[in-house]
Amino acid sequence: MRFVGIDPSTKTGFVAIASNCEVLKAKELTGVGSEDPKRMATMIDEVMRHVQPEDFVVIEGFGYSTTQGIQLGGIGWGIRMALLRRRINYIEVAPNALKKFATGKGNSTKEDMVQPLMDKWGFSNPSDNVSDAFVMAHIARSLSLLKDASELEMNMLLEPYQSEVIFNILHPKQKPKKRKKKQVAK
Repeated sequence: MRFVGIDPSTKTGFVAIASNCEVLKAKELTGVGSEDPKRMATMIDEVMRHVQPEDFVVIEGFGYSTTQGIQLGGIGWGIRMALLRRRINYIEVAPNALKKFATGKGNSTKEDMVQPLMDKWGFSNPSDNVSDAFVMAHIARSLSLLKDASELEMNMLLEPYQSEVIFNILHPKQKPKKRKKKQVAK
């Protein structure tokens, strides 16, 4: 089984790692040409050529961008629909969870991620998209290996902040229901 991270963007990051953490593929995908929708469609096709049926896939959730929001949404949804058509399940991970897994801080910058990637995994890539996909591939590996582990077992295998991210993905917190205020008769 491969563990795959996908960072959907105008230049999409794709990383596949083996269970021993060996990087099998690390690539930034751009599609053909510069005119949309052809570039977007060919990029989504390119992503799907790299995905294998047995892959455990984690895809970065949607971030907020006022300048590229519609375009990024189109790419992100296009990849998700292509995965659905091929019956490949995926787990979506929020951008702040990705950053927290890599650095311990959910509000870290791209620059904050460079050193932890080198220190923890010996990985560097000039593309932020590939770096994000690399972290998501490690999240995929952790999710697969720890899906039945207790929080204590996760803490023994991961950094505490990484364990928290994995635990929250596996056991999403439900928002408490708002209680209606009781009206008191006067």
